[in-house]
Amino acid sequence: MDIYEIIEQYLKEGKRGILATVIYRAGSAPRDVGAKMLVGEDGKIYGTIGGGRLEADACSEAKCMMNKGEPRIMNVRMDSSAVADDGMLCGGNVDVLLEPVLQKYAGVYKKIGEMLQEDARGIVVTKFGSGVFTKTLIDEDAAITGDILPEKEVEELGNYLSEKRPYISDGIVVEPLRSPSVLYIFGAGHVSQFLARIAEIVDFHVVIIDDREEFANRERFPDADEIIVDDFHAVFDRLSFTGKEYVTIVTRGHQYDAYVLEEALRRRTKYVGMIGSRRKVKIVLDHMRKIGFDEETVAGVHAPIGLSIHAETPQEIAVSIVAELIAVRGMK
Repeated sequence: MDIYEIIEQYLKEGKRGILATVIYRAGSAPRDVGAKMLVGEDGKIYGTIGGGRLEADACSEAKCMMNKGEPRIMNVRMDSSAVADDGMLCGGNVDVLLEPVLQKYAGVYKKIGEMLQEDARGIVVTKFGSGVFTKTLIDEDAAITGDILPEKEVEELGNYLSEKRPYISDGIVVEPLRSPSVLYIFGAGHVSQFLARIAEIVDFHVVIIDDREEFANRERFPDADEIIVDDFHAVFDRLSFTGKEYVTIVTRGHQYDAYVLEEALRRRTKYVGMIGSRRKVKIVLDHMRKIGFDEETVAGVHAPIGLSIHAETPQEIAVSIVAELIAVRGMK
C-alpha cells in the first residue's frame, strides 16, 4: 500500500496520524524533496524521510503534536559535527512539514492518491498559523477539492503546476504533485555509477541501495536523488511500491541478486531487470520457479538486463539498461 492508501485506511478506522513531508533540502541530506512518512498514533511508521537524526526528530515531534490540529515546519540543520556525533551518513539542511491527518481532509488525501496513480498534474496548498489550518487540492482544470480559495488566488497558484519543487512562504506550502519514474538501483558498483548518472539525465528519480557505506555515498553518486545504506534483507520495509517503480538488480553477487529479485517479484512494479550471464540468469530464474512464482511472473523479468547492443564496458551496459527503461516507460 502507498502512503495515501494507508492514510485512507487510518481515517476509516478513526485513527490519528502525522504526515511528514520533506519540503526543502540543501546539502547531502539523504532523501529528496517530496519524501513522505506517516507516523501513526499506534506508533507505526510508514515510509521514510531519511533515517538517522532527521527521522528520529520528526517522529518525536510528530508524537508531541499528535493531539494538536495545526501543522508546523520542522527545521533540521545537520552540520558536520552533528553528523559525526550521530553517526549519520549525510549532512545538510532539511525542512519538514508536519501536518495532522484529519478526517475533514479524507477526500483531499484520497484524491491526491488517485491523481498520483493517474500521473495527473495538480498542486496541494496547505495554509497554517495562528489557529488556521486549511488544505486545498487544485487540479490542472482548476477544480478544487478541500477548502475553497478565492478565484484569483486559484488562478495565480496555477502557475505552480509545472514546477517540481514546493513553494514555501510564511504560513503556506504549495506542493506540486509529482509522479516521478522511481528507479531503485540495488547495488552500488561501477555499472550503477553510470546507470544512476544516465537515468538521472532522462528524468528518473534515482534511489541507490547497498549495504556498504564505502560504496553507497555522495562522493560516488553525487546526482542520485536518494542513497539508502541498509541490508538487502531489511530495506524492502523502507521502500514504497505502487506498481509504477522500476527495479534494477546489479548487486555484487548472485545470492544478493536472487534475494532482491524474490522480494521485488512479491511487489507491484513497472519493471524488474537483473544483470548477469545467461547461465547465472537461468539458475536464478529456475530458483524463482521452484519457490512458487508462476511462469508469467518469471517471464516478465528483464534478464539479462538491458537492450542487446553488444555492450561490454560498464558505461555501455548502463546505456543499454537505460534504453530499456525508456522503452518500457513509453509503453501504455
